[in-house]
Amino acid sequence: MIVPLLDIKLGLLLTDALIFLLLIFTVAFAIYVSRTPHLRSQWAHVLHNRAGMISMVVLSFYLVMGLLDSIHFYPKVESGEGKVVYSVQLDSVLDKILAPIRIAVEKTYSAPFATNLYAKETVTVDGVETRIYPRLKHGGSHLDDPENEKSADILSHTLQGAFKGTLVWLLLAVLLVIILAYRNKVSLSQIISSLMRGKSVTPWRSALFTLALVVLLIGVCAELSVYYHVFGTDKVGEDVLYQSLKSIRTGLVIGTLTTLVMLPFAILLGIMAGYFRGWIDDLIQYLYTTLNSIPSVLLIAASILMLQVYMTNNADQFNNLTQRADLRLLFLCLILGVTSWTGLCRLLRGETFKLREADYIQAATAFGVGHFTIILRHILPNVMHIVLITVVLDFSGLVLAEAVLSYIEIGVDPTTNSWGNMINSARLEMAREPIVWWSLAAAFLFMFVLVLFANLFSDAVRDAFDPRLQGSQ
Repeated sequence: MIVPLLDIKLGLLLTDALIFLLLIFTVAFAIYVSRTPHLRSQWAHVLHNRAGMISMVVLSFYLVMGLLDSIHFYPKVESGEGKVVYSVQLDSVLDKILAPIRIAVEKTYSAPFATNLYAKETVTVDGVETRIYPRLKHGGSHLDDPENEKSADILSHTLQGAFKGTLVWLLLAVLLVIILAYRNKVSLSQIISSLMRGKSVTPWRSALFTLALVVLLIGVCAELSVYYHVFGTDKVGEDVLYQSLKSIRTGLVIGTLTTLVMLPFAILLGIMAGYFRGWIDDLIQYLYTTLNSIPSVLLIAASILMLQVYMTNNADQFNNLTQRADLRLLFLCLILGVTSWTGLCRLLRGETFKLREADYIQAATAFGVGHFTIILRHILPNVMHIVLITVVLDFSGLVLAEAVLSYIEIGVDPTTNSWGNMINSARLEMAREPIVWWSLAAAFLFMFVLVLFANLFSDAVRDAFDPRLQGSQ
C-alpha cells in the first residue's frame, strides 16, 4: 500500500500481521480487565509490586524497539527516468531511526570506541611497506589526534547525551505528575511530595528512577553512536549495537507468537481431558505423551529442512530475502508452539480434575447446564491464572531457546538479526588472536537484561494471580 502523504510504500510481513493482531488482542484484554473488578484488583497488585513495576519499565523499551522494527516499508530509490521507483528490499522504522549506525560500515573488526581497525594491515608509505592499524572510516573519524583527543571527546559526548536524556526524562516525569494529579484530583505539589517520599501505593518513584536510568543510557548511546562504534564492529564491519537492537524483534517474536500457537492446544485439550475424562482423557494423554517422546531438536531440524527445500524449489514466490527469512521465523514459532504445549496441558488437566468435583460445578450439572456453558463460565475463568503464569514464565525460556537453536544452526535464517546468530558467529571470533569478544558480550547483555526482567515480571504476576500465594499473604 502506498501512502501519498509520506511518499512511502508500506510492506507487511506475516509476523508483522501477527504481532499487531497480538497487540490488538492485548489492548482489548486491557479494556476487559479495566471493566472487571476482580481482574482489575489482581493487576493492580502487579503494579503495586516494586519489582513488577521496574520490570515493566525495562520491558517497555524492548517492546517499543520490537514494534518499531515491525513497521516495514519499501524505501524510495532514485530513478533516472523521473519515475517513482521503490526498492524491492524491505526496511523498518527502526532501520530509519538507526540509519547513522546502519550505514557506518567499516572494513572488518574494530573494538568498542576504537578509532583503528583491530588487526594490522600492510600499507606502503613512501615506497616502504609497513604494518599498521589503519584508521576507521567512521569511528572517531572526526578526530585529528585520536590518542590525545579521544578520552576528552568521549566524555564530552557522554555528558551531552546524558543532558539530552535528562531533558526527555524530565518531560516524561512532568507528564506523569500531571496525569496523576488529574486522576487523583489533588494538587501537583502533593503528587510531587508523595513521589519524592515514596508514599504512593504504586511505586512510581522506583519506576521513575528506572526510567531515568533507561533514558540516560539511551541518550548516551545515541549521542556516542554517531561518532563511535559503541559495541565495536563484526567481521564484515557492521555495527554490533545495530545488530543487537535489530535482534530484539526476533526475541520478542519467538517469545510471543509461539504462545499464540501453544495456547489453543493446551487450553482446549487440557480442559477437555480433565472435564470429560474416560476415553477422551486417554486419547489426549496418549497424544501428548507420544509428542513428548519425540526429540524436539530433531523434530525442529527436520521441519526447518523441509521448509528450506520448499523455499528453494519455489523461490519465485518470494520477492526478497526478508520474506524468506520471515517465513522461516514464523515456521520456527509454529514448531516451537506445537512442541511446547504439553506442559501447560498437563497442568490444566490436573486443575480441571479438581474443579470438576467442586460443589458449584456439581450444582450446575444437576440443573442441566450444558457442558460447553460449564467449561466457558466456570472452568475456564478458574484456570486462567495458571495459563497467565505459565505464559509469562515460558517467555524467557523461548527467548533462550532461539539462541540455542540458532547456535546449532537450526534456528532462524542466517540473514536474520538475532542474538543466537550473533553468538553463533562469535564462536570463530573467540578463537582469534587477539580475541574478538564484543559481539558475544553485546548479545549476552541484551538477552540477559530481557530474560532477567521478564522473570522478575513473571514473579510479580505469579504473586498476584496464584490463589495459594494470595492466601498466605
